[in-house]
Amino acid sequence: MKHKLIDLFSGCGGMTLGFVHPDYCGKFESVFALDNDQAAINSYAANFGDHAVCGDIEDWVSGECAQKIPAADIVIGGPPCQGFSLLNKKRKGDERRALWEPYMDIVTLSGARVFVIENVQGLLKADEKKQIDKRAKNLGFETACALLNAADYGAPQTRKRGFIVGWKRLEVEAIAFPPKQTHTSDPARDDLPQWRTVADMICDLPEPEEFEIRNAPAPLDLHFRRNPTAKSLMRYKAVPPGGNRFDLQHNAPEITPNCWIKKTSGGTDLFGRLWWDRPSVTIRTEFFKPEKGRYLHPEQHRPITHREAARLMGFPDSFIFKGKKIEVARQIGNAVPPDMAAAVAKAIAEVLDLNTKKAA
Repeated sequence: MKHKLIDLFSGCGGMTLGFVHPDYCGKFESVFALDNDQAAINSYAANFGDHAVCGDIEDWVSGECAQKIPAADIVIGGPPCQGFSLLNKKRKGDERRALWEPYMDIVTLSGARVFVIENVQGLLKADEKKQIDKRAKNLGFETACALLNAADYGAPQTRKRGFIVGWKRLEVEAIAFPPKQTHTSDPARDDLPQWRTVADMICDLPEPEEFEIRNAPAPLDLHFRRNPTAKSLMRYKAVPPGGNRFDLQHNAPEITPNCWIKKTSGGTDLFGRLWWDRPSVTIRTEFFKPEKGRYLHPEQHRPITHREAARLMGFPDSFIFKGKKIEVARQIGNAVPPDMAAAVAKAIAEVLDLNTKKAA
């Protein structure tokens, strides 16, 4: 019997995929999902079933909606991360920081024995972390937390995320957390596979030719190119393998934005090329804009495509995305890498399976 799962702030379902799909963990069954992004919910429903609902979580913790929350063994999800993000300079007073509260309400309503909260690494040092722990303790949960690097768990991306795991102290034995890493960046280690690289994931894809692809089979359905201006193309060509905006400034100052010329320090990923022999950097929602990060193809003079971004997040080509280009990009960038989710899922399933056997 599979453990019943609820995914809140589900997005398109990257985290659910890691829990339910047999190629990842496969020990869980999704019974309810909630998100306020209709396109993301359409993707979730296309992959996991029609129990995905578009709505605001506050509306589901009281009244008739609360009565519709199904029983579940586990609740997973990531309350919107902007409130905790280092990229958000107005963190104090951001109402999104409080969305963990209705999340915990649904943990209670569903009777879940385990919960998982995933967020940016800033969560683990935020005041809300203490509040979550206190609320969890009052509800009878023990908690553990850890900062995980997705690349350590087989995702082809060095994405660092904070996780809080809680389990009912009188119903579930302690969960070993963090899970043991499954991949390594240490070339001297031969007991684990090496980190998966950009080459592992996208080197087989042809150079995209079309600006819009309709009704094409995967993987080409999301493998479309952009239509850059002549100046943008010149900028792409000025960045060497592994390079970034500083190489652009050195090689072609006449076409480098003035704001970059004036700013002589700062991040080295802006307008950068991915490396073939390393995992990707964190894929965000605007990966199709190289001025936002290291999103240029390792060799070709273009930003990565939606298909390449999906693969670098760890999505299989069989995963169905619904929506317009920008909506799909948002779903990809906001997702939890399924491989990282699967590592968490396996650690939890081991304990839940043991409890099930003892109960029998």
